[in-house]
Amino acid sequence: MSEAHPLHNEFPENSIEAKDLKHVLHPTTNLKQHAEVGPTVHERAEGVYLWDNKGNQYLEGMAGLWCTALGYGNEELADVAAEQMKKMSYSQLFAGKTNEPSVLLAEKLINMAPFDASRVFFGLSGSDANDTQVKLMWYYNNAIGRPEKKKIISRTRGYHGVTVASGSLTGLAPFHNAFDLPMAGVLHTTCPHFYSESVAGETESTFVDRLVSDLEDLIAKEGGETIAAFIAEPIMGAGGVIVPPPTYYERIQAVLARHEILFIDDEVICGFGRTGEAFGAQTLGINPATMSVAKAVSSAYLPLSAVLVPEYMHEAFMGVSDELGNFGHGFTYSGHPVCAAVALRNLELMEEQDLFAHAAKVGELLQTRLREFNDHPLVGEVRGMGLIAAVELVKQSDPRAPFAPSDGVGAYCAQACMDRGVILRNMGDAIAFCPPLIITPDQVDELCSKFAEGLDATEKWARRGGLI
Repeated sequence: MSEAHPLHNEFPENSIEAKDLKHVLHPTTNLKQHAEVGPTVHERAEGVYLWDNKGNQYLEGMAGLWCTALGYGNEELADVAAEQMKKMSYSQLFAGKTNEPSVLLAEKLINMAPFDASRVFFGLSGSDANDTQVKLMWYYNNAIGRPEKKKIISRTRGYHGVTVASGSLTGLAPFHNAFDLPMAGVLHTTCPHFYSESVAGETESTFVDRLVSDLEDLIAKEGGETIAAFIAEPIMGAGGVIVPPPTYYERIQAVLARHEILFIDDEVICGFGRTGEAFGAQTLGINPATMSVAKAVSSAYLPLSAVLVPEYMHEAFMGVSDELGNFGHGFTYSGHPVCAAVALRNLELMEEQDLFAHAAKVGELLQTRLREFNDHPLVGEVRGMGLIAAVELVKQSDPRAPFAPSDGVGAYCAQACMDRGVILRNMGDAIAFCPPLIITPDQVDELCSKFAEGLDATEKWARRGGLI
């Protein structure tokens, strides 16, 4: 696609690129294309910028994988990690043991939570957090005598991880293909994207009517007594940065309440300021039963995730202790003291810097600047909230006429932007924006200017190829 990248046989034999091609199995990568083109080697990073091993600088427009909220090279977090490693490099939470960083982080998360949370279970990734959510729903319903109430409803185009359970919750075909997913007991309902999912004649209001009806029909077909929970990202991330229409969550939650179906709030991407408030649930009007967090909880300085649950669930878990013995779930690194210490200081720094308010203010600028592209010939829709957004590329905007997936327009645009010094991510033909929360107004301008150059280059390429 880009002439800037050599074929792999041009890499020196002992280079990092050659060794990567020989030894590394890359996640979420077209393996054949990777073998032909080779890797980009990131070598160092500071603030909102990355440099590769060729000396090229990139503005990080995706916060890594939606996660580096405080940006790169924060010395306070590095110092906290070093100090905790020297003091106690590891401690477990099994069999009633504990450590101070984990306890203080749990207290901090409960105090921040936008619902009546009581207990925190620690893991390492959003995937294991949502996998844990499934197990906890099963365990809870067994504990209270509802063994038939086990199914989980997710949504098409939702992303919740890649383990067997969380990968099943994910509603994106590439994460199911040839993996024998989704597993039994996971259901998917309609994606709430008005621009791509509505039919002729629907308004946003009647589109929501249909989505509510779809959910009610699914519950009726499966039996509400068999469904434990509904899981949703407040704003869908990897599915294309989908912001549901107004009233969607209000009406969906009313349906769930009638059938005693719990709402699992997946805040892995939206949590900790991304939408301009602490949690996406606050921005979108969600009242969850449980919550998953990861990514920005530690700004990705070290891996950590958490599941927050209410006291009534914990009481049910305790209620079967005499019968079942140990609560048989946990990871070697649950509550790792170094990860917990870094995450706790990360959240404190966010408060000290008033970072959520900053994200809201700079997010308004990002959204305004991106909406200037609405009249571009390739742009069908600009959408987002706070510091998360997407620009959808189409052959024709109204009525929507998408490019064929084989055209590779989104992938070309993402590479064209990278060639001009900004890292963005395409999900199909939607170009995602998710910069670190510390980004400045001047850096937002830089991001949008470089995107404009990449978008214009993509238009020229598409016209030369007869795609438009």
